[in-house]
Amino acid sequence: MSSPSLIAVRDDSRMSSPGPRAGGPTSRRSFSPAQKLAYLAAYDAAIKAHEGGAYLRTEGLYSSQITEWRKLRDAGVLAGKKPGEKIGRLTPEQAEIARLRRQLSKTEQRLETTGVALEIMSKMHELLESLSKSSRDETPHTKP
Repeated sequence: MSSPSLIAVRDDSRMSSPGPRAGGPTSRRSFSPAQKLAYLAAYDAAIKAHEGGAYLRTEGLYSSQITEWRKLRDAGVLAGKKPGEKIGRLTPEQAEIARLRRQLSKTEQRLETTGVALEIMSKMHELLESLSKSSRDETPHTKP
């Protein structure tokens, strides 16, 4: 009986395209405040069209970047910065401003929803009153 043997195959041919690290490590991308605001606006538009994930993939962005940039935008850090100027962490006051703006937005949304609900309830009340009134005005039909 012969035992199976492994034969080493050597491939000396080179691939036509270089590997992902052929040029060495790449430096991190940096974004100016204006670019960040532009990406945020475009991402928000993509979200409305239900294409947020596709937008992030095509631009090579991460959702965590968008989250951080939103915090910076809401705190007012991105506005008024010069290109190349460093953007550091939020100060406690800026973080509080961002938190309060988010809270205000949610509260305004709840207020709008409550207003619509009250309007619907008012119309239902009017409808029920008119139905009740019309049923009292009708004479009952008696059997002969």
